[in-house]
Amino acid sequence: MAGGGKMKRVALHNLGCKVNAYETEAMQQLLEEAGYEIVPFEDQADIYIVNTCTVTNVADRKSRQMLHRARRQNPHALVAAVGCYAQAAGEKLAGDEGVDLVIGNNKKKELVSILKAWEEGRKTETLLDLKQEKEYEELFITRTAGHTRAYVKVQDGCSQFCSYCIIPYTRGRVRSRRREDVCREVGRLAENGYQEVILTGIHLSSYGADLEGENLLSLIRAVHEIPGIRRIRLGSLEPGIVTEEFAKALSGMEKICPHFHLSLQSGCNDTLKRMNRRYTAEEYEEKCGILREAFAHPALTTDVIAGFPGETREEFEETLAFLKRIAFFETHIFKYSRRQGTRAAAMENQVPEEVKAERSRILLELDRKNTAGYVLAQMGRQVEILIEETLELDGKVYQTGHTREYIRAAVLSGRDLTNQIVSARVEKLMGERLFLCKLL
Repeated sequence: MAGGGKMKRVALHNLGCKVNAYETEAMQQLLEEAGYEIVPFEDQADIYIVNTCTVTNVADRKSRQMLHRARRQNPHALVAAVGCYAQAAGEKLAGDEGVDLVIGNNKKKELVSILKAWEEGRKTETLLDLKQEKEYEELFITRTAGHTRAYVKVQDGCSQFCSYCIIPYTRGRVRSRRREDVCREVGRLAENGYQEVILTGIHLSSYGADLEGENLLSLIRAVHEIPGIRRIRLGSLEPGIVTEEFAKALSGMEKICPHFHLSLQSGCNDTLKRMNRRYTAEEYEEKCGILREAFAHPALTTDVIAGFPGETREEFEETLAFLKRIAFFETHIFKYSRRQGTRAAAMENQVPEEVKAERSRILLELDRKNTAGYVLAQMGRQVEILIEETLELDGKVYQTGHTREYIRAAVLSGRDLTNQIVSARVEKLMGERLFLCKLL
């Protein structure tokens, strides 16, 4: 590929979390500014870029599949693996004939110069040792694929070392974005018409740990003052950050959405200890109570791993009982995935796949019941909806969006309400999670 004319058509594909999605959009904007034409991944392109994920073995497999798919689509194209799987499996990918470039985390901002060096046949550094990296990689966006809300990455890395997780090795230690850089980006988004921002990071609760005089609450307060932003939503939080002071401060800010994702993983203390999670089930339950005391009807969501090594039937039953008691709005269920390089991978008493599948099925069934209970409790309530798009259903055209609790809702109106926040009353359900509301 080196030595040819400038490659213009670029196709990007994102795998993984919201942080990855943010970084993919940031890379796309860098490429557009450099004169590249962005095309769908299914199209013929000169360059294919896959922003990979390695959180599970399935994610690894999907990353490889997308890279090889790109090679099949155009055998003469440049295929680049970027991100977490590239960072974790750099040597393996370097020997893969289907991959030309391996670009690790904290090198994404240099994507354009790396591509140029490749075209000119020059060698350039594409992987960093993130154990030594202390600087936040400054990527930014001015727009997103949606037109009403935008994710804003404020933090990278994790220093928790949960026994099942590979992320500290692929993302490095905690690195926080400067408050002024975050506010500058949010301000640009507001100028471009975005009314809602979601603050996100690899370990959001650690924001500011590496900055003097900063923490997540001080950042939220600064973002809250930015004109044009009417909603602030938070990414995944660790239970430890939720104190009465923290919850009271958030409840006093009118832009904060009462939608909180508190990472759990297990409701059993013995399992939590093996996971190296830094709280007990009792402490976690207390945090949920603090949020429910501070907000009228908060939507609490979480993650749970089914079949962690050594999880007995009794331990699983403890988690099941815990989830019934807390009654989350939504629970994301994951079957434990063995990750080489983590302590959990070497643990004894690995749970058989069929047992993990059965436990996952039981938890998913409970999740459906909990979600239905929370949704039904909203009937008759007044809600605020940020209108995002239209939906045709049963011959009628509805305008749909999300409430502050992040429940999808629809209204009928004779005028276009896109990107407006409207007040409405919940009247009935259309499907499992779509409200039909009457405008007020």
